[in-house]
Amino acid sequence: MTWWKGPLTGFDLETTGTDPEESRIVTAAVVDTLGGRVEGATNWLIDPGVPIPAEATAIHGITDAEARTHGRPAAEAVEEIARALHQRLAAGRPVVAFNAPYDLSLLDAELRRHGRPTLADRLGGPVTPVVDAMVVDRALDKYRKGSRTLQRVCEVYGVELHDAHEAGSDALAAVRVAVALGHRYPQAGDLPLDELHRRQIDWYRTWATDLQAWLRRKDPAATVDPRWPLKAAS
Repeated sequence: MTWWKGPLTGFDLETTGTDPEESRIVTAAVVDTLGGRVEGATNWLIDPGVPIPAEATAIHGITDAEARTHGRPAAEAVEEIARALHQRLAAGRPVVAFNAPYDLSLLDAELRRHGRPTLADRLGGPVTPVVDAMVVDRALDKYRKGSRTLQRVCEVYGVELHDAHEAGSDALAAVRVAVALGHRYPQAGDLPLDELHRRQIDWYRTWATDLQAWLRRKDPAATVDPRWPLKAAS
């Protein structure tokens, strides 16, 4: 069975900001599917322990008051999220994300913040297998014009996104985009998972190198981190 027809686990975070080292998790979702069909889902609402900026609330809709009143303590919740992902990765079940270096790096930062083992610590090695729908789409439809937001990519592949920036909806949409990519592009869909993972490392590095070169036309000091699926801790 090709990977995109089998068990997949979508993962998404909604957070306080855009910096994976400094931002905190507000909501999270782990969605188990068989292909694109939902088998089960777990969602978390978390008290991040810091104020949620108004611009973040405008995106995901969670206010400070809601998070403080109804959210789980961050240390407990991030441990549960890490256990859920570790269980699936250790069993060889792919974790699917859209822009994995953000979500996985932010989770690692939260785990370190609360004195918990990272995913790599738990696995005793690299965090794999990961399927990043953004990376695969960008590599295999390189010259398509327009934005690469999840909403736009869903439109391209005919995936319905019911509630953008709700973690469960985004996690499921990432899975369904990955399934659509696997179906459309045999050069990704027919690969064994370990080889697909390696290809994504290369694809992301190539994209980052090209983007950095373009940015340096105006800013000679511009840097784009080429590491995938996780950024190293600063």
